[in-house]
Amino acid sequence: MQAAAAFNRAAFAARPLRRPPRPPSILHIGGAEDGAAGRVGGVTLTRRLRCSMSLSVGAGSENAPVFPRHNSWDPYKLLGVDHDASEEEIRSARNFLLQQYSGYEESEEAIESAYDKIIMESYTHRKKSKINLKSKIKKQVEESPSWVKSLFGCFEVPSMEIILKRFALFGFIAGWSIATSAETGPTFQLALSLVSCIYFLNDRMKNLVRASTTGFGVFVSGWVVGSLLVPVIPAFVIPPTWSLELLTSLTTYVVLFLGSTFLK
Repeated sequence: MQAAAAFNRAAFAARPLRRPPRPPSILHIGGAEDGAAGRVGGVTLTRRLRCSMSLSVGAGSENAPVFPRHNSWDPYKLLGVDHDASEEEIRSARNFLLQQYSGYEESEEAIESAYDKIIMESYTHRKKSKINLKSKIKKQVEESPSWVKSLFGCFEVPSMEIILKRFALFGFIAGWSIATSAETGPTFQLALSLVSCIYFLNDRMKNLVRASTTGFGVFVSGWVVGSLLVPVIPAFVIPPTWSLELLTSLTTYVVLFLGSTFLK
């Protein structure tokens, strides 16, 4: 019995050991011990991952709607608006198309590019129209008789800032006259407006005598125009508390504003 047990132990020890098989893994790329087989497996798995990623990206792009007119050369046709459409209509068409075809880069670029072209074309057209209008007026003045040239030569258009400041001043004087018309007449306000007109004219003419003469002439002209204009105004247009003197003064303020602002 002891001899048989010793024989079995010797036979078991002499039997070669076998390595258990490695469990399969889809993430095993292959190491140095696998040699060429590992490298081939790694390349195959990498290609499979790349293909799956490409398919997922392609599927997302295919689901986005494609703008059917993105290759059109006419920006108005591309946005679906008329050539005389307003900027609000053009902007609304762009926003609608961007919402409808969002997610497709070529469609969005085509819509934005068409919108920019139309806006730039509209701006250029307005700028040219203003330049052409000024050129036409200047040409008509040059072709007019000498007395018309002399008349236009007496006027000059200042900057918008100067116009607004003087308009605010004379507007304040007019409102002051209306507010105090029930208590006192507009005598003080008329004197203040005349002094303001002379001051502004002297600032431009650099001659106090000439500015005073011109300012007084403008004042008289405004009072005469007011005296002739007020009686023909319908009574239902004029508030009942406004007197004839107040209405004539308001007309004079307008003439003084125009004279002090646009006369050379």
